Order: sequence, then C-alpha cells, then structure tokens
Amino acid sequence: MTYTVTVEKRTQGGSKACRAFRAQGKMPAVVYGPNNEAETILLNTKEFEKIWSEAGESTVLTLSGLDKKVSVLIQDVAHDPLYGTPTHADFYAIQADTVVDVEVPLEFTGVSPAEKGLGGTLIKVMFTLPIKALPKDLPSEVLVDISSLVTFEDQLQVKDIKLPQGVVADAEPEEVVALVQAPREEEESEVADVASVEVEKKGKEEESTSDTK
Repeated sequence: MTYTVTVEKRTQGGSKACRAFRAQGKMPAVVYGPNNEAETILLNTKEFEKIWSEAGESTVLTLSGLDKKVSVLIQDVAHDPLYGTPTHADFYAIQADTVVDVEVPLEFTGVSPAEKGLGGTLIKVMFTLPIKALPKDLPSEVLVDISSLVTFEDQLQVKDIKLPQGVVADAEPEEVVALVQAPREEEESEVADVASVEVEKKGKEEESTSDTK
C-alpha cells in the first residue's frame, strides 16, 4: 500500500515556533538524504499518527506539497514524554533504484506443538529483523511460522524465515529468532530431584564416616 502525506515548508524555527505549530495540530519534521538537502517541513499530526500506526517505519511514504514529490522512510520519531504523541519526525529521502537497510517487525504465525501440546512457553528472541531491499520490495512486516517448534530442543533461526522476493536478511543465519521453553513445573521437579540426590549422597557420606570411627 502506498501512503501519501501532504506537507508544507517550514520557514520558522526554534522551540517557541515549534510549540505554536503543535498547538495548531501541526508536527515539525525534517527530510534529508544523499541527494536531498535537509529541508524543514510541517505536516498534520493526526494524519501522521494514523499513517505511522498502519505503515510502520519500513513503508515508503510519498511527501507531496514540496517542489517535487519525495519518497521517504521514517527514520526517527520523537514523542511527548507525558502523552506519547509524536512531536517531531526525521524522514530519509530514498532513490527507487537504491537498496536500503531497514528493520521490520516480525509477526509470529501458526501453532507450535511444543507450546500447545507440551505446555511450553514461546520465547521470542527477536522482535524485528534487519533487512536489505529495494524500496518497492520493502515489506511492512515479516511473517514467522512457529509450527516447526515441535520439541523444547527446536529453535527458529534467521535462516528459517521465508522472506519475500527481493528481500535479504541482514543478520547472521544462525541467530535464534524464537524457541519454546519447558514448563516451569518440570524445571522445579528437576531441581527437587537434584536436591534429593544431594541429600541422599550427604547422608551416605555421614553414615560412612560414622562407621569408620
């Protein structure tokens, strides 16, 4: 899905001017890139919030309202510490024929037999995945099927993730993405068994010492 954001050039700077813009429902931002000089802009805060929640940081946005339309990625977003609303954004201008590096969220799908059948707990080691791709191939998320986690010894690694065509993972192939941990009851049982063995062993040692006296 393509998102177009209407922006306007910002001619005033400084914290006082930015506070006034935010009071009007406008969010200050800056757009820059290898072939774009840094340019300060304004956009509608609520419109940005909606698009950001739907698109995420790995979706290409088109900024309109400047001298020319610019394709960008959301590079960084500052938030109000009290309300959590966005207060400023950095947009990175990209070229259609240039590979970009981004991190995309992982969406875990399917059912793990080790979790459902054996009562284990799914442990998500990675929540985002760094990837390389052309802007047109960038996914908003990457699906991870956990149905291969059948036992507590199984692990999902980066190399097991099926990526869309044109997308390459920028992480070590053996890096663990997810696994299923054994139920806590089993762990406690193992600790109890070890403790009982130690007690029994200690008792035998004391008994042996007593016999030699």
